[in-house]
Amino acid sequence: MSKLLSCQAHATPLVRTCFSDEQSWQALLVEVSTPTEEDFLANLDIVDDIAYQGLSAERMAGLTPPDVKLVVLADEAALAVPERPLLVLRTSTGRHDELRVVAAELWSVENNIAWANMDWAEFTDAADEDGVFRGF
Repeated sequence: MSKLLSCQAHATPLVRTCFSDEQSWQALLVEVSTPTEEDFLANLDIVDDIAYQGLSAERMAGLTPPDVKLVVLADEAALAVPERPLLVLRTSTGRHDELRVVAAELWSVENNIAWANMDWAEFTDAADEDGVFRGF
């Protein structure tokens, strides 16, 4: 596995790295594929491949093609609690930055970073004390 599987054009990969809770994974998929009341939705390429089981953020960042701005990990921590705090990696800077984002707010980070409407720092600054972004 030398690179992240090819992604749909302009889509952010959501990579499943935890395979221990199928029910939580399915609930997460429903949540991230359901538009908000304002009709916002993250543009995601779902990567559900056991080859990525247990992959660390560092390793995933190294597998990400340079033209991909963000990668979202559905790791064990994300699937363990109902608000599903996904691990979002910003990889377009030559290194990777991390931010936990609840599934219900993933659209906000993905849309605004992908279209350069907002800066990464606006989301990290708005994260709660536990480091999780839950919205503005």
